[in-house]
Amino acid sequence: MLATIPTSIRVVQGVAAHEGTDPMDLEPPLHAVIDTDALDALFRPAEDASAATASIEFAYRDKHVTVDSAGRVDVTADDADHGGSTGPGPGQ
Repeated sequence: MLATIPTSIRVVQGVAAHEGTDPMDLEPPLHAVIDTDALDALFRPAEDASAATASIEFAYRDKHVTVDSAGRVDVTADDADHGGSTGPGPGQ
């Protein structure tokens, strides 16, 4: 069951699967990028099923990671289409 696996572990597994690599080979480790204890606490299963919904988005290893309160972890290529711009400015 997904709820028994900490969210941080599911993020590592998702990124590793997206890259086709072993989760132990990911550098830097996820805890060097975000506070994994806080991530796990934020998405810890609540006894009250009517609890508020939440989601978080962050970049890890050039991937865009989205986690929501339903337990979904979505990993996609991190490109400039996620609201930021990393390309050259106008006229360049």
